[in-house]
Amino acid sequence: MIKFPKIDFPQLKSKLQVKSPWDRIIIMLLSLLITVPIFIILHQNLIDLQWAFNLDRVLIFVLVFTAIFFLLMLLRTIIILCIAVYLLVLFYGTVIGNYGFSEISEDYNSMIYTMSDNPFPQDIIVAKLLPFPNKSKIINAIEYQNPKVRNFAIMATSKHFKGLKGYSDYRTIIQCFAVFKEINSRWNYVNDPKEGDYIATASESLEYFSGDCDDHSILMAAAVRSIGGTPRLIHTKGHIYPEILIGSTIDLEKVNYLIKNVLFVKESYGKKIHYHIDERGQVWMNLDYTAKYPGGPFMYEEILGELTLN
Repeated sequence: MIKFPKIDFPQLKSKLQVKSPWDRIIIMLLSLLITVPIFIILHQNLIDLQWAFNLDRVLIFVLVFTAIFFLLMLLRTIIILCIAVYLLVLFYGTVIGNYGFSEISEDYNSMIYTMSDNPFPQDIIVAKLLPFPNKSKIINAIEYQNPKVRNFAIMATSKHFKGLKGYSDYRTIIQCFAVFKEINSRWNYVNDPKEGDYIATASESLEYFSGDCDDHSILMAAAVRSIGGTPRLIHTKGHIYPEILIGSTIDLEKVNYLIKNVLFVKESYGKKIHYHIDERGQVWMNLDYTAKYPGGPFMYEEILGELTLN
């Protein structure tokens, strides 16, 4: 006969007792923050039972919140300590102007906003949690303040589209497209060594305009940023490519006209402009080495991670 262990409810209750009401409030707020994205995932993936007043969804939310709350309460000592350390890190980031309270609040809100409008909200969390490959090395390699990189970018703006008039509001975008034209017209794809990834700096890639996708992305991002553009790098299936911030959808219409009718008429004739719209409604245009014009076809559509360079 199987004997189940006896649950000592008074002992369990004592474990859930807190030393101060602030512990319970902190755990409750953290439970709520965790519950919201989990509930969105369950809401999108579970069958809608169509109960009156959406009581099935209310029940799911309550059950998830309760389970998370009790779990965190059992681990409250470790949780409170981790929260304290994390708050100190955020405070330090806020003081020195790096990632701080406002940034984490904005990231959380944008994540929830994107998840609520996505049929597969779990993919948003996966993209946020997955590490960007070689992130620190890539950031260090994007030498946008290197004189060689900036001088190259300036040369490209003098070589392409220099005499264009009437588009002063999009001067920076046009100049970044000049950089794109110069790099992509000269780029020679070369594989990394078999032993592993080789991350070339932007100034190093300027010598021969050769390398793999991450080398191209680093040079493009550095040159674009050196003249005032806002680039970001996209990580997808075995590939990294650069994008440039265009602005709003209204800006997209005007930039689309520029590409197709002024700057890259032959290259883009009869073809689509490819871009992404992020959780803030901002438009990012593809600048991959495989593209013959800004907004050329994606090699892979799925985004596994992104690295924005502000």
